[in-house]
Amino acid sequence: MDFLIADSFIDSLARLTNEEQRAVKTTVFDLQVNPANPGMNLHSLDRVQDANFHSIRVNRDVRIIVHRAFGNMLVCYVDHHDNAYDWARRRKLEQHPSTGAAQMVEIRERVEEIVIPNYVVEERPKPKLFAAFSDETLLGYGVPPEWLADVRDANEDSILAVAEHLPAEAAEALLELATGGTPTTPAEPVVDGDPFSHPDAQRRFRVMTNSEELAMAMDSGWDKWTVFLHPEQRKFSEGNFNGPARVGGSAGTGKTVVALHRAVFLARSNPNSRVLLSTFSDTLANALRGKLRRLIHNQPSLADQIEVLSMTSLAERLYRSTTGKKQLIEPQEVQNMVIQSAASTSHTFSRAFLLSEWEQIVDAWQLKDWEAYRDVQRLGRKIRLTETNRKVMWAIYQQVLKLMEEREAITYAGIFTELATLFSSGQRSPYDFVVVDEAQDINIPQLRLLAALCGNRPNSLFLAGDLGQRIFQQPFSWKSLGVDVRGRSKTLRINYRTSHQIRMQADKLLGPEISDVDGNSETRSGTISVFNGPKPEIRTFPTQGAEIDAVAEWLQKQLADGLEPEEIGVFVRSEGQLARAMVAIERNHLEYHQLDQKMDTAGKFINLATMHLAKGLEFRAVVVMCCDDEVIPLQERIETAGESSDLEEVYNTERHLLYVACTRARDRLLLTATKPGSEFLDDMK
Repeated sequence: MDFLIADSFIDSLARLTNEEQRAVKTTVFDLQVNPANPGMNLHSLDRVQDANFHSIRVNRDVRIIVHRAFGNMLVCYVDHHDNAYDWARRRKLEQHPSTGAAQMVEIRERVEEIVIPNYVVEERPKPKLFAAFSDETLLGYGVPPEWLADVRDANEDSILAVAEHLPAEAAEALLELATGGTPTTPAEPVVDGDPFSHPDAQRRFRVMTNSEELAMAMDSGWDKWTVFLHPEQRKFSEGNFNGPARVGGSAGTGKTVVALHRAVFLARSNPNSRVLLSTFSDTLANALRGKLRRLIHNQPSLADQIEVLSMTSLAERLYRSTTGKKQLIEPQEVQNMVIQSAASTSHTFSRAFLLSEWEQIVDAWQLKDWEAYRDVQRLGRKIRLTETNRKVMWAIYQQVLKLMEEREAITYAGIFTELATLFSSGQRSPYDFVVVDEAQDINIPQLRLLAALCGNRPNSLFLAGDLGQRIFQQPFSWKSLGVDVRGRSKTLRINYRTSHQIRMQADKLLGPEISDVDGNSETRSGTISVFNGPKPEIRTFPTQGAEIDAVAEWLQKQLADGLEPEEIGVFVRSEGQLARAMVAIERNHLEYHQLDQKMDTAGKFINLATMHLAKGLEFRAVVVMCCDDEVIPLQERIETAGESSDLEEVYNTERHLLYVACTRARDRLLLTATKPGSEFLDDMK
């Protein structure tokens, strides 16, 4: 007899108190060890349509719902007595007649009303969305037979309400059809086989082969999709690629989960290999390290194979162990050198322009002589420079390079470039495979090193990222550095983390399609959220005091509605606004935990952070405070923009930053500002 757990059990377990969870876990472990244990108090249920449902007593009030059929024991749900029994009475587990996949189906007769939003009644009824599709087609996408009539009656007002009652594969396919897309071709049906082996079933039911795997599933907490992967996620994380590959998608589509599973898959499939899991910052590397630890905690051999490092930490380590002789110089010191050199040279360029030209062109591409600077293509730079102007600029930068040479100093870009040259010339790479998360913020010299480490070997380089979340790095051509992902790129479209309402509101900050320099595009209009929630609130106030009062009241309401403090996040643009947020949290004697580079969230505290630390986080409720005019976009960045392209980049990355903060919210989102408020808030309304 196989022992399985359902994603519905993981969700319901998380809603219990810590003490109740401990008792449930003990009972489930005992059940796995001996399903026939007479002490389990396995009870049949009355008034259920599926006679295979049973309950197991945990304590005086908590009950686990299990299902025994197909030769398996499936742990389905846990709750207090009446709620648990009611859940079982409204569902049945069955094998879909077309796909053969095991499905947990909500019983149609017990759905008394599907609530449709209260729109103004029009003279002509809105068209039914699926009138042109045959029953065979709809069944092929996993629609349960008893829900066909509701699906056929659905229009643009009711489709979301109907989708909430359907199994995930059916809901996703219908939402994609409704938005003009073409769903992925359904997997081959199960014929005379295990209904839990179908890819659609594996996304919601998981066989637990041992107690360690069961412990991981029940303790994961950070993301249930580490256990229950969508078929598209699994297909790409376990794919075979003859060159660099990339997975994209908007916030909440599971790119980081795919990257983690990709690293684990490569290590497991190649027992003697070394795998690097990297990202652009130490902050995100710390977060990845924690998630990987939870994913493979019962497989220590995999932990020995996979190394998690930020790109800068990787460079420092490799540089020390190979050619490292020069002293790393901090960016601020180099900027001071540029400013001093410019002061001794006759020119008409602004300080901001000189600094951005150094960072984005001279240092990024490691230009060492006049001929290289004269001939370089200044991609993304809108101010054109004549050869005479370039000579004036080079005179300034030549002085900087001379000063650095005298000090035997090197920038991070120089370290990456030296390492790339070393590994391109035959030095053996210390890694067989490299997986990079948040790849949209990898810069030019970093990607050059990645290309050298991987050498275009099959499966050697895998990148995950979202162009709409690029907040640190200007765009550039990956292909020009030998990383060509054309034909090996996948955009994830199923949003698991963020409600339909929040996603739709946040997407207004970005265009419907975002393209990189190489012409690879990500279309956001096809993204589908798998659940509904309240519409986000956008509020402006006459004073900071009024904003603080409103936020304090909103936070108190979330707690009164049953949310725990650790399920709430508060974000502001910069450190200058933290004090205002602190006052709002403390107004009701609440406590907060201010996140730092370690990204450790603390229990029983509201989490507070700047927007730049928001990546990789998820909360049921989020407040984005202080979205004032001149705060986002930050006036200081606007004033120091060196040219029109820099100003455009400032606006783009500031939009992306607000988008990142908003999409940390799963169910509830509040944005606040003092009047007149950021211009970006108008775009979201």
